[in-house]
Amino acid sequence: MEKWVPLVMLLFLYLTLLMEAEVTYDGRSLVIDGHRKILFSGSIHYPRSTPQMWPNLIEKAKEGGVDVIQTYVFWNLHEPQPGQYDFSGRYDLVSFIKEIQAQGLYVCLRIGPYIESEWTYGGFPFWLHDVTGIVYRTDNEPFKYYMQNFTTKIVNMMKSEGLYAAQGGPIILSQIENEYQNIQKSFGEEGSRYVEWAAEMAVGLHTGVPWVMCKQTDAPDPLINTCNGMKCGETFTGPNSPNKPSLWTENWTSFYQVYGGVPYIRSAEDIAFHVTLFIARKNGSYVNYYMYHGGTNFGRSSSAYVITSYYDQAPLDEYGLLRQPKWGHLKELHAAIKSCSTTLLQGIQTNFSLGKMQEGYVFEDGDEECVAFLVNNDSVNKVTVQFQSRSYELLPKSISILPDCQNVTFNTANVNTKSNKRVINPVQSFSSTDKWEQFQDVIPKFEDTLLISNQLLEHMNLTKDKSDYLWYTLRFEHNSPCTESTLHVQSAAHVAHAFVDDTYIGGAHGSHDVKSFTLEVPITLNEGTNNISILSVMVGLPDSGAFLERRFAGLTSVEIQCSEESYDLTNSTWGYQVGLLGEQLQIYEEQNNSPVEWSQIGNTINQRLTWYKSVFDSPEGDDPVALNLGSMGKGETWVNGQSIGRYWILFHDSNGQPSQALYHVPRSFLKDTGNVLVVFEEGGGDPLHISINTVSTTYLDDTISK
Repeated sequence: MEKWVPLVMLLFLYLTLLMEAEVTYDGRSLVIDGHRKILFSGSIHYPRSTPQMWPNLIEKAKEGGVDVIQTYVFWNLHEPQPGQYDFSGRYDLVSFIKEIQAQGLYVCLRIGPYIESEWTYGGFPFWLHDVTGIVYRTDNEPFKYYMQNFTTKIVNMMKSEGLYAAQGGPIILSQIENEYQNIQKSFGEEGSRYVEWAAEMAVGLHTGVPWVMCKQTDAPDPLINTCNGMKCGETFTGPNSPNKPSLWTENWTSFYQVYGGVPYIRSAEDIAFHVTLFIARKNGSYVNYYMYHGGTNFGRSSSAYVITSYYDQAPLDEYGLLRQPKWGHLKELHAAIKSCSTTLLQGIQTNFSLGKMQEGYVFEDGDEECVAFLVNNDSVNKVTVQFQSRSYELLPKSISILPDCQNVTFNTANVNTKSNKRVINPVQSFSSTDKWEQFQDVIPKFEDTLLISNQLLEHMNLTKDKSDYLWYTLRFEHNSPCTESTLHVQSAAHVAHAFVDDTYIGGAHGSHDVKSFTLEVPITLNEGTNNISILSVMVGLPDSGAFLERRFAGLTSVEIQCSEESYDLTNSTWGYQVGLLGEQLQIYEEQNNSPVEWSQIGNTINQRLTWYKSVFDSPEGDDPVALNLGSMGKGETWVNGQSIGRYWILFHDSNGQPSQALYHVPRSFLKDTGNVLVVFEEGGGDPLHISINTVSTTYLDDTISK
């Protein structure tokens, strides 16, 4: 048997060499194994879905004509503490990439490791904040050390698994940094040096595939500068070298949504128009849809004010269901472009006017191969144009594709795919008080706290992103007249709730676009000692901008204003408590052994700082599952110990509706029976009207699609 071993090894080595792919680029496209490619890509972020969802999401992307799956790498998930790594479950990057490979698609790996992505702290682990002398994303030695360390960790992991194309794997492209030009001026010459260093560091890792820098017009050679946005066919200034291709790393299929905001609806026609324009006008050869599937910001992963559902209007919605006609219309576009891709990549481009607001682009390769794009920029009027002695009718704001310069096979405004709509099917309610237990969290007093300071301390530096909540407590001695008294609080956090001697007196919150707010409420003071407790709340950490490490959150001033005089408490002696008692006891865990005394809720609903617990069975079938939390106020929800994210029903949009009422519960989080639901209600809500629902879609002919 031993004599066969060398032969088997040689055969394995030969097959491996056959699968290896050289990835380079020229002025037209990425070049894979000597062949230019037009590539359509879709962003799917592995931690925003589950391993059980990955195969189906990738399969639907492939069926939709996508060639590449693009994902960020989430530093804070993978290195929660320095040198301690986690690549398990939803964080299993290697398994995600191998599933993509198994389905025959490529990968673009955006290591960053700063990602923004509406992800808390832009993907940075918060322990970076405590590194002595650190300044993020500039020519700063502590930051560069940890950035390089993590980037190297990811690259070496990919190499060890043979996942780069040069090893026979699917990764054909990598990204270092992320939209740095947005903040580069803030750092002056140090910023420019940092760009050079980051590029050199990345290339020095020898991945065997090209690197990109998005929205970075001065991306150093050999890195490729790429475009992000909705209209890169109009806005992209082009590659900074004639030897680099035109790549579009983020074509926003919708936009992220914040609490108080409404969904951004971008039509299939608009997306198709700008994709086609990018290819025709900019010689574009790579277009990535951000997002192709947005998914869910589970737990506390979303950044400041961003809702739990992420890019639900993408071609694959939050649940992984087709969003039509977006998915189908883009599929048709991809097929039309690929039918003439050889000519587009080899031919000579010319452009010319077809009218006041009309233009044409032609790609010719020799005497026979010819592709034309006829563009109507008029968003109101349909027009007829003459091209090569023929008449063509162009719909408003559209581009017609003629793969042979004669016959129109696709028009970006002509949608043949039927529209569908989401169907919510109630399965189970929790209307009986017998189904619920509750636990009232404790409002700490000054004497309960261990951390004392004579000033208002910064919120994030105390919580270390381990909790959204920070208690500020104070003993106020009142021994003089104080009529018409008001508590005046200024905060740079997101929410504040004020209590006096355990009695709630009022709350306030900011918004995504207003970085601070004021809480001003009447306060009744007792003679002698008054215990004032103010709960400061963050709804995600900031994710963008220069000098992220310097951001201040939390209370900035506290004052009691009376008719007679005012009391400035800002520099009084404050006590602090990080988090809630229920968090410390981890009462949301499925098998909780902490000494929590749950009680029946009876008729006591709409209580603040209350934990609710119930049990339910998994809905039959395989349709996605969602919790309707429309009767609640603000808080977080867990199923079997897994956080399905924050909710904030009380924050209404301009239509008087909550920005999100349905919350995705992945099937893999569920058991057949005995699922434990835990809800923490911060602002007062009614759990008796929570319901379990399944989600499906239907076309106009009532055919159910999945």
